[in-house]
Amino acid sequence: MENIALNLHNKEEFAPAHTAEHLLNQTMDRMFHCGRSKDAHIERKKSKINWPMQVPPTAEQIAVIESTINDLISKDLKVTFEYVSRDEVPAGVPLDKLPDNASETLRLVRIGDYDVCACIGQHVQSTREIGSFRITSTSYKDGVFRIVYKVNNE
Repeated sequence: MENIALNLHNKEEFAPAHTAEHLLNQTMDRMFHCGRSKDAHIERKKSKINWPMQVPPTAEQIAVIESTINDLISKDLKVTFEYVSRDEVPAGVPLDKLPDNASETLRLVRIGDYDVCACIGQHVQSTREIGSFRITSTSYKDGVFRIVYKVNNE
């Protein structure tokens, strides 16, 4: 595809934490069928993500989430990019969070065979670069479940 035109990205995410967000979103959807997050705030020091949920995960389920992410990190899954037009987006890849002014050409980010989504953010080249993933806190209020997490890639 020549002359690829994407929207400019207005954020400077910390690539390891942002890539971990993709793994976390996919894990949450696989475990709870909650879709990708409602919103996220990704930073070097700590990141937080919110999902609308009827019932919050149990402490045991939260431990499984953390362990799943660390297992995926240790598998050293490759992070690759593919540029497609909107009509070439594979079935099952959600586009509901794209801004209204999103370009006709989209960048799909794939993490091994675990996750694929449209994203223009910064990512590592493989999951091992994330380092480790730790959930530092969770909360549940008014039907919104929040995970606060940190990555340590040093």
